Amino acid sequence: MKPPDRDAIDLERFLPYRLSVLTNLVSGTIADAYQRRFDLTIPEWRVIAVLSRHPGLSAAEVGELTRMDAVAVSRAVARLLRAGRLRRAVSPLDRRRSVLSVSPAGAAVYREVAPLALGYERELLGGLGTAQRAVLDRALTALTERAQSLTGSLKASCDGPNGRRADTRVPRSRRRR
Repeated sequence: MKPPDRDAIDLERFLPYRLSVLTNLVSGTIADAYQRRFDLTIPEWRVIAVLSRHPGLSAAEVGELTRMDAVAVSRAVARLLRAGRLRRAVSPLDRRRSVLSVSPAGAAVYREVAPLALGYERELLGGLGTAQRAVLDRALTALTERAQSLTGSLKASCDGPNGRRADTRVPRSRRRR
């Protein structure tokens, strides 16, 4: 019998994996409610939600706030613009920059989806006591701040000399065929 590898990841206890599974479960459950009714994807809902709270952002700024992939934001914005749920305008401060805002149609979607999302959040947190909710809030805040402070450090540790990405490809001679 082979001893356990001390560097092997126990997925069921690995925090990034657990957070990802939880995020997908929560987002997917809420998404079921608005996808059928409004033909709205998760990235599209996130864009509407962010712009409802912070109108006048660029697509890049939406991506920064949500930590969504730029391609996913771009596709969501394009679809929302075609559907008339967003408006794009030139920034009055910088004519080279376009800014986004929720249109009346997008605001109507927000007004219907937000109560569903808030109701789900209440139900989800209903399984926790007041003290547990406070601990969860503090822990999520602390983890978010720590993750932000570590941004780039893992990338840097994977880079080779002179900032070049270390070659992690398997040499052709060792590849399975």
